[in-house]
Amino acid sequence: MEFNKIIAVTGKPGLFEILSQTKTGVIVKSIVDGKRFPITATHNVSLLENIAIYTYEEEVPLGQVLKNIADKEGGKEGISHKESAAKLVAYFSEVLPNFDEERVYASNIKKVMQWYNTLVNANFDFNSLVPVEEVSQEEE
Repeated sequence: MEFNKIIAVTGKPGLFEILSQTKTGVIVKSIVDGKRFPITATHNVSLLENIAIYTYEEEVPLGQVLKNIADKEGGKEGISHKESAAKLVAYFSEVLPNFDEERVYASNIKKVMQWYNTLVNANFDFNSLVPVEEVSQEEE
């Protein structure tokens, strides 16, 4: 499973892996239960690779945040997304210390934790989430 093929679909719970493209959209497979179905242009789709979290200095890619959580948890499940907002914010400040508390809401943190735990349960390899700078330095 590649991170650049994982999407979230508005109105549908869980995460999905893009399998192939069609004329009218894409065929996806649910990471949670393995069911396949088409997603058309009428659905709102977010590629996880394109999502970033605001910090006071810059925007940190979601992949890096997920990698930070995986490093903190040793690749095991993190706290539940159903925890209180205060617990989620405290936990997230350990993972991403300088996140912008005015622009990153508890609902955003809930979604990140839910996605992280979904990926853990799907045996996703978080070591594949190498920061972009490290990849470009290795190629030189």
